[in-house]
Amino acid sequence: MLSIDGTLILQIANFLFLLFVLNLILFKPIRKILARREEEMASQRKTIDDYDHRAERDEKDIEEGRVQARKEGYASRETLKGQALEEEKGILREAGAAVEQKLDAAKKEIEAKVVAAREALEGQIAGFSQELAQKILGRSIQ
Repeated sequence: MLSIDGTLILQIANFLFLLFVLNLILFKPIRKILARREEEMASQRKTIDDYDHRAERDEKDIEEGRVQARKEGYASRETLKGQALEEEKGILREAGAAVEQKLDAAKKEIEAKVVAAREALEGQIAGFSQELAQKILGRSIQ
């Protein structure tokens, strides 16, 4: 059984002294190390969160820039397409005008040749009809 005497007080004092010494030598340094580690981890978590937020913001900016670049690209493409169509229409108009001009020149040339051929034939008609009449009648006509 337990007996309460002077050694109990000595044991309690020894326990308290040992607790005080262990606290100074062991527990306080370990608690300081754990506190520093917790502060460092909190600092690193904050840094990681900042980098995450910055990465999300940069990703959003990049996506917005990509969308804006696509819009500008489509607008430029449509503008260039419109300019190309206008240029094509101008070229076709010029080509059509040149073709019309060449056709008119060719028609005039053909008409001139037809008129010249007709005049040449009209000049020869009298001679041909006289020859034909001579062949039909079998004698010379003058």
